Amino acid sequence: MAVWFAQKRKRKRAGPKIGYTMPSPFASSQNSEPGGVNNSRSWFTYEELVRATDGFSEHNLLGEGGFGCVYKGILTDGREVAVKQLKIGGGQGEREFRAEVEIISRVHHRHLVSLVGYCISEHQRLLVYDYVPNNTLHYHLHGRGRPVMEWAVRVKVAAGAARGIAYLHEDCHPRIIHRDIKSSNILLDSNFEARVSDFGLAKLALDSNTHVTTRVMGTFGYMAPEYATSGKLTEKSDVYSFGVVLLELITGRKPVDDSQPLGDESLVEWARPLLAEAIEHQEFEELVDPRLEKNYVAHEMFRMIEAAAACVRHSAAKRPRMSQVVRALDSLDESSDLTNGMKPGQSEVFDSAQQSAQIRMFQRLAFGSQEYSSSFFNHSQSSWRSQEDGSQGSWRSRDYANQSSWSREHRERSTLMP
Repeated sequence: MAVWFAQKRKRKRAGPKIGYTMPSPFASSQNSEPGGVNNSRSWFTYEELVRATDGFSEHNLLGEGGFGCVYKGILTDGREVAVKQLKIGGGQGEREFRAEVEIISRVHHRHLVSLVGYCISEHQRLLVYDYVPNNTLHYHLHGRGRPVMEWAVRVKVAAGAARGIAYLHEDCHPRIIHRDIKSSNILLDSNFEARVSDFGLAKLALDSNTHVTTRVMGTFGYMAPEYATSGKLTEKSDVYSFGVVLLELITGRKPVDDSQPLGDESLVEWARPLLAEAIEHQEFEELVDPRLEKNYVAHEMFRMIEAAAACVRHSAAKRPRMSQVVRALDSLDESSDLTNGMKPGQSEVFDSAQQSAQIRMFQRLAFGSQEYSSSFFNHSQSSWRSQEDGSQGSWRSRDYANQSSWSREHRERSTLMP
């Protein structure tokens, strides 16, 4: 009996050594952390990243977005990385930040930018990504003095980005809603393969600002209309944003362009009647980027126009899933169905005054004066939902019901018309 009690006390003393204690991010940089990318250490000290970026020098600045500045860096092993200084600061708890970063770090896909690691210091949150050398889709489409992006490259970029987003939506556990899809978040490698960046960052920012109810997630010009009423972003909101990117690829125009004539500043609203005309009559000239000089494959253009029109439908429920968009862009044939059960002429006419109010609210949210956004949400939510629930959400019948020259006979012939 005395021997049994002695063994029990010995086991109790050994107890605390059993299991795994999570290393602190403030520990020595020689330690490694399980669960990182490729089982290598996934965290960095702030001093390491200062050295890698030459003190976050201006000549290493790659860009600045809503979530923070991005700098090119070179690690001690010679690896090139992109270091993002998040604007969320140190308000978020270390445990919550680490948990979200761990989810992002497990996501690996050829069309997504991989997270290499992270850093938590007293007042800083930094993320370290693979460096993608060929800038962004926005730069190549809209950069001043850039050569015209060829049509084959545009198709390649669209298909690759769609695959990356579909992976986030349908193959990640838990699923990841990007929340800020735009051409400047689609990076291009030296072969013009698309790699989607910044997924998961909106969730990190939301978690650290839960008291800010009017915080705008997403970018004006890309935000889905339902965001104005619900304040929530879903997979179908991502689909809408990707539809805007497709319109950029088709037209060569920016999502919002103040240099355009009054009423045509919004790419989506300018494109709507032209999308309808292109699908109805397969006439692309007014819609397609004139810089292409008609150097495109007509049936590929038609399919991309169909995909863009389906993605920017006002009814979120009637937008396709990203996997459907992937199939349409991969196949570029007549077999992919993007209708989601929608037939032309099924939806009721939407209130154009309400749409204008939503656009004005977006502008105020994007450029300041956020005070009244909550009251707008409360005022319009019930009416919007009743319209969404009671209709099939066809933007075509909503926006063009007054165009009597479009007969029902013509509308019924186009089964893929959104």
